[in-house]
Amino acid sequence: MPQKRVYHNLSTKKFREIALVRKEVLLSKYQNLVLYTGKHTGRSPNDKFIVKTKNVVSIIDWGKINQPLSPLYFNRLYQKMKDFFASQKEYFIVDCLACALPKYALKVRVYCEHAYQALFVSHLFRKVKKTDLKNFKPDLTLYVAPSVYADPALDGVNSETFIVLNFEKNIVLIGATKYLGEIKKAVFSYLNFLLPKKRVLPMHCAANVDKKGKNTALFFGLSGTGKTTLSSDPARRLIGDDEHGWSKEGVFNFEGGCYAKCIRLKKEAEPQIWEAVHQKETILENVVLKDDLDFDFESEKYTENTRAAYPLKFIKNAVLKGVGPHPSYIIFLTADAFGVLPPVAKLDIYQALYHFLSGYTSKLAGTEQGVVEPKPVFSAFFGAPFMPLKPKVYLTLFYHYLKKYQTKVYLVNTGWIGGGFGVGHRIAILDTRNIVKAILEGKVDKTECFYHPIFNLNIPKNIAGVNSNLLDPSFSWTNKKQYQKEAKKLAALFVENIKKYADIPKEVISSGPKI
Repeated sequence: MPQKRVYHNLSTKKFREIALVRKEVLLSKYQNLVLYTGKHTGRSPNDKFIVKTKNVVSIIDWGKINQPLSPLYFNRLYQKMKDFFASQKEYFIVDCLACALPKYALKVRVYCEHAYQALFVSHLFRKVKKTDLKNFKPDLTLYVAPSVYADPALDGVNSETFIVLNFEKNIVLIGATKYLGEIKKAVFSYLNFLLPKKRVLPMHCAANVDKKGKNTALFFGLSGTGKTTLSSDPARRLIGDDEHGWSKEGVFNFEGGCYAKCIRLKKEAEPQIWEAVHQKETILENVVLKDDLDFDFESEKYTENTRAAYPLKFIKNAVLKGVGPHPSYIIFLTADAFGVLPPVAKLDIYQALYHFLSGYTSKLAGTEQGVVEPKPVFSAFFGAPFMPLKPKVYLTLFYHYLKKYQTKVYLVNTGWIGGGFGVGHRIAILDTRNIVKAILEGKVDKTECFYHPIFNLNIPKNIAGVNSNLLDPSFSWTNKKQYQKEAKKLAALFVENIKKYADIPKEVISSGPKI
């Protein structure tokens, strides 16, 4: 029998070479590896499960997001996964860390079917010191095999694809999907279960700090709100682009790399990300290659959710240690396609809790050439799919840290003005950048505000570099009555959404829109 090859903790160079030899990927003009994930070009939320064991049954927020799976079904899938790796002539293992602060570091081992997966893991998570690899004992183990399929009739799942988290055995199973984001978000979900017990608030946000290392800012926002773009600021230092913890020691990155969206990427708008994407070691996912093997960032041939994975060191001036002081500012980003929210609003502590719990943005039902009706999305903590515990756990921690460190919070709308999507136009990125710059320089803190009675928000009257007429969301609407109607419609959606949280303090509930 041929000898089994288990490639354990190879260099990124070796993983690249093997991925090419195995023809798992294509090679771009810039020598990047480009992979195509086939059927799954994004996460499969309907296929994610948490094993319903005695230690978690009373603390998980069970429902459509956190679906239960019995230990019996888990054992079947786990055995299937172990049998698969035992039968392989070769596979890949990467040992890595999550959490930049050593006090909270999680030792992670990932079994990968493909070399490109191992490369991704090497980029996204933090390195283990060579001296620590010999005696490495994982706290969490992932098994990732796109060639392992579930049988819904026998395995208790919804399709052939499965993402299963077992918080008792500290195991994650990922099968029948090549989408790399499942690996990243599975570890994030595990940390979101684990860290609150240690009084750490896990956050789905980007973080940066001023060049003096004193003024930390957090950027919360769902896909399409500008989180990555606005946090990658050449005038500041990036701590991380997506996942962080807030502890008594300050803010720390969970990861050691970035997983940036590439669709319509332009050098002028996002120079740091552009440069990182063109580095040889960066791996790209579902990005279309032109005939000359250059990237076509405009193309949605496979998906709008095109991605690039690269180590944090590819971002110039990034904080490679992944830590920063307690945040001075938090910015909640929303892309309101109804065109009714203000470009910026100050939030007091209870308003901050309300909008943190709401996690509002708009998603478009189609492209500009397709359906134009916007779809409102409310995702608690701007990351509900990854938050397994009951909402009050995260809200209580957020309140504790906001109050203790007097962090100022702003709501920034990067969406539409002058009308909804298809009628109005999107707020210019230059205006949004000027708003964010003014916030982070402390210039908006004492600015005089006017009150918006429908959304119950205080809106700054003046911001340097921004037309003051832009700050009043109703000003750019030709039909003021129509503005009032659309604003009340969105306000009603906020009110309806918050009703599902029965055990939330009344001070938070009353801090939302008024209808």
